Amino acid sequence: MTDRTLDQRLAALEARLGRLESLLAALGDTPARGASSLEEAKDEIRAWVTEYVSLRLQQLVPETCAHPEREADAGVTEGPVLPGTRIRCTEEVIHRLGRIPIPFVRQMVTQRVAEAARAERVPLVDVVFFERAATF
Repeated sequence: MTDRTLDQRLAALEARLGRLESLLAALGDTPARGASSLEEAKDEIRAWVTEYVSLRLQQLVPETCAHPEREADAGVTEGPVLPGTRIRCTEEVIHRLGRIPIPFVRQMVTQRVAEAARAERVPLVDVVFFERAATF
C-alpha cells in the first residue's frame, strides 16, 4: 500500500469519525430537549399506532370498510351472497360451491370469484361468470 493510498484512507476514516462524534454529541443533547415534550411524543406514537392499525384492518377486512364503488351496486339487493363476502350470486352458484368437498379449496374458489367480480364490477355472479372466474 502506498503512502498516498494510506493517507486517503486515513482522511476518509477521520471524516467518518468526525461525523460519528457529531452524531453522538447530538444524541447527548436529545434527552434534555425531549424531556419537556414526553406527552407530545406519547401522543404522536398513539396517533401513529391508531393509523397503522386502522390501515391494517382495512386491508384484512375490506368487506366491512366503506367503498364508494359499492354504492353503484345498490341496485342488486336480493338473493344469496358468496360466503364471507357481500358479492351477490345465484342459488346455482351457492349449490356449485357446496359441491366442492374440501373446505379450503371451496374458500379459495370463493375468494377468486369474489376478486374477479369486484375487478370486473359484476353486480350478480351467475353460473357462466362463476365457471370462468373459478378456473385457476
